[in-house]
Amino acid sequence: ARDLLKYVRDQYVDLRSRTKAFHDALFRSTLPGYVLDAVSANLAIIKSPTVLRQANGNLWAWEGCFSTSGCCHGSCTHVWNYAQAIPHLFPALERTFREQELRRSIDERGHVNFRSALPDGPTSHSFHPASDGQLGGIMKVYREWQVSGDKDWLHEMYPAAKRSMDFCIEYWDPNRQGVLMEPHHNTYDIEFWGPDGMCTSFYLGALAAMACLARDTGHAEDARMYEELGQKGAAYLDQHLFNGEYYEQKPMLKGLCASPSDEQLEAIRAKNPEEYALLMTEGPKYQYGAGCITDGVFGAWLAKLCGVQSAQNQANVRENLKAIFEYNFKPTLWGHANPQRPGYAIGDEPGLLLCSWPRGGKPTLPFVYSDEVWTGIEYQAAAHMIAEGLVKEGLTVVKALRSRFDGLARNPWNEYECGNYYARAMASYGLLIALSGFRYASPEKTLYLKPRLEAAPAGKPFEVFFSTATGWGTLVIQEHEVMLRLEAGWLDVEKLVIIVGEKTTTVEPHLHAVNGKKAAIQF
Repeated sequence: ARDLLKYVRDQYVDLRSRTKAFHDALFRSTLPGYVLDAVSANLAIIKSPTVLRQANGNLWAWEGCFSTSGCCHGSCTHVWNYAQAIPHLFPALERTFREQELRRSIDERGHVNFRSALPDGPTSHSFHPASDGQLGGIMKVYREWQVSGDKDWLHEMYPAAKRSMDFCIEYWDPNRQGVLMEPHHNTYDIEFWGPDGMCTSFYLGALAAMACLARDTGHAEDARMYEELGQKGAAYLDQHLFNGEYYEQKPMLKGLCASPSDEQLEAIRAKNPEEYALLMTEGPKYQYGAGCITDGVFGAWLAKLCGVQSAQNQANVRENLKAIFEYNFKPTLWGHANPQRPGYAIGDEPGLLLCSWPRGGKPTLPFVYSDEVWTGIEYQAAAHMIAEGLVKEGLTVVKALRSRFDGLARNPWNEYECGNYYARAMASYGLLIALSGFRYASPEKTLYLKPRLEAAPAGKPFEVFFSTATGWGTLVIQEHEVMLRLEAGWLDVEKLVIIVGEKTTTVEPHLHAVNGKKAAIQF
């Protein structure tokens, strides 16, 4: 602590200057004020007790924090999937999460414990792996490679990433159908039995990411295998789970490796006839079945954020997002019965529900939390809507969400869930990416942009904050020109790929932008 105080004292002028430069760059973005509030306010989480940095420099985190302790330990993979701020603002720190998962939290089979040890070290493997967390981690390995361009790191991580992927296939998809069939644990703290759209969207994203990782490390045969399995899964989703509006779940009790034996079923019947009757008529408890779940295509969004093209049908993904807004967004919750935790959104407040059953068929015992409203899930769905062209819908969700955190009923800098300063809320940073389409691929030095120009106020140019592993600043996008303004560091751009409306333009500016300079790219 004494060393830290001395450092702050000695470096105060520089630290304050750099902080002010970051603030000014972020708020120069010509995006709606509530979007910038959502992005900036949740950066407080990084400085809260939710996030710890160990003596060796590695990150470790809770899900959230209470007044005297952390909540839900271990950099939980299925929660931290949502958090997009650290990967882009502090990518070297984010990589330590991947290293924890694939060096110390993985066993010889490929099972990754979704809660890591503190201090760094091996973990037990006595509980379910988290399907969304483990599969999301594979996608994020590819993201970290794209952000850093570190070939040595890529080659070091590939064998463990492959072991993790192959475990997922064997554990949840033993018949190689391209969908998760066996009971799969997930961020709702339960297991989904049978094929479902939500977790399979993670599976397809992970398979696509593994194909990219395999190809980039010279394992062409592996790449083909993962791609073929992903294509099978995408076809299965469309044929069996897409109902014309959104992807459903088909709960299964029998026909699985994990199906209970006749003796086990008889024991349940003898102990609790009511539970047995429900099991026989509806299947396992805590499923979503015919529901429209707001996380239903989150895996496809995470894939896109990571620079991966999932095999999932993108037209149906967009339809799914339209259904999420139509059925799950409520301008007021007066008519919504929530027997769970109503404090997240209540009464005349608006919110995006975790799930609804517009076609009926709500299970007697649906997955826990299903009637609640969580900001992290609102943000990921809203950002995904924007990225798929549903800009008005996505912004409506964000504006409604931030209206609940107005400083009267709730703290604007603390979007709580299970604890304060909850990590999932850093999904809000994804709004910057969705509205700009920004992605920088370090290995090829390629800048990708797909600006949603309609989000900027009339008469003002579209300006947005960006951050890479080597530098950060703002981009000003006007007709036929992109202006880079580096506030810190540097950025090499060999190629620019920009999509405006329906038009894609590719140019090769061979540009080296440096701190304090503006650099223009014509397109």
